[in-house]
Amino acid sequence: MLDHIGVPVRDLALSKAFYETVLAPLGYGVVMELSPEITGSTGFVGFGRPGKPQFWITTGGPMSGVLHVAFMAENRAAVAAFHAAALVAGGRDNGGPGLRPHYHPNYYGAFVFDPDGHNVEAVCHRPE
Repeated sequence: MLDHIGVPVRDLALSKAFYETVLAPLGYGVVMELSPEITGSTGFVGFGRPGKPQFWITTGGPMSGVLHVAFMAENRAAVAAFHAAALVAGGRDNGGPGLRPHYHPNYYGAFVFDPDGHNVEAVCHRPE
């Protein structure tokens, strides 16, 4: 449904390193970087699969409230790898890998808080 989303972060370099680490197990990486000279404002880093940045971070003002974003995982092992990578990269646990049958019987997800306190999830909907 979504083409892309942008999220403001306090420290672009810190958040770039965090997301590079936690998105790698899901098959996502840095696809594009735009400098302040190009954008006329702040730098941007776009993550996704080759050729299509879908998740952007940029330096910005504080958000009101906490953003929730869920990244698709190919399988449950990728969800677990995402969670482990996030904790190593400085994320805070917000719900380890496991089934969430209150959403549907095959909903397998893991949740962490990123350096800005955003609730970041990896989810697999396949039965395994």
